Amino acid sequence: MPEYRILGKSGLKVSEVGLGCWAAGGPSFDDEGQPVGWSGNDDKASLAGMFRAWELGINHWDTADVYGKGHSERLIGKAFREGVKREEIVLAGKVGWFRGTAAHPFEPLHIRHQCEQSLANLGTDYLDIYYLHNPFFGENDEYLEPAAEQMFRLKEEGKIRVIGQSAYSYEQFLKVCPVTGPEVLQLPYNALRSPFDTPETDIFTWADQRDMGLVLFGSYAKGVLLGKYNPDNPPQFDVGDIRNRVEDFGAEFLRRLSDALDKLRTRFGESAEELARVANQYALSKSKHAVVIPGFKNERQVTVNAGTMGKPLSREECLLIEEVMNIFK
Repeated sequence: MPEYRILGKSGLKVSEVGLGCWAAGGPSFDDEGQPVGWSGNDDKASLAGMFRAWELGINHWDTADVYGKGHSERLIGKAFREGVKREEIVLAGKVGWFRGTAAHPFEPLHIRHQCEQSLANLGTDYLDIYYLHNPFFGENDEYLEPAAEQMFRLKEEGKIRVIGQSAYSYEQFLKVCPVTGPEVLQLPYNALRSPFDTPETDIFTWADQRDMGLVLFGSYAKGVLLGKYNPDNPPQFDVGDIRNRVEDFGAEFLRRLSDALDKLRTRFGESAEELARVANQYALSKSKHAVVIPGFKNERQVTVNAGTMGKPLSREECLLIEEVMNIFK
């Protein structure tokens, strides 16, 4: 059965495990030609996964303009046209990594254009959450206040319900949030490593004190925490795949990680489903306002993700995971 949480003062009720739609965008490159997408996807399989998520009560779907340069959004729009009920989905979009013809992704006019384009791609007239996708607002933060003002206008116009902010460090959140005024934060978090795990960088306590929602991406560390890769035969990814930029897929790292995962398998079970539960529930343990948005490429992966809901870890189990993963900190 699905489990739901409230994203703090936003009041949004979402499944504790959501649907991360980055991979549905397929292979892609950023403005500098670096890979930022995912290979090995199939549109029919992605669409089937979306329908499966809806059937299983996964009501929190997360996408962005940059995911396949709109391809992920258009697939979600197709799911809505073919039967998924838009009003049953808490839909999140993002702006900030794709600049198009603008001088900067956070130029106010560009934000408005991208919001309108995302709405058209998705086939909806509003987004439940709209994130500023990063904390990089130009030299001397020249676009910070203008970007925030544009987001406030979009909210006043009803095009977005809740403003979100994504960032990658405690310091970044503290710097921009007083200006952008988010109700929901999005950040990377997993048991393998995180910049938020010290008392000085504890974003969870900071957000809880302000009744903010927390959306955590990367709970599987791009899949390596599921134990799916063989260190004796490291994976090779096609062009346009962001995993080509990540050292975690090399033989040496995978071998070290395999030893750690064996210890978790001894305690929690051998299957990928059990490791998925460990990864998601460990992240969920950080705050009652936190949810995760693991990615997917097909129905089976969605089913595995959904099966991790409602199975919390004990404090002792969390401490064991921390002890095992401490070698990577």
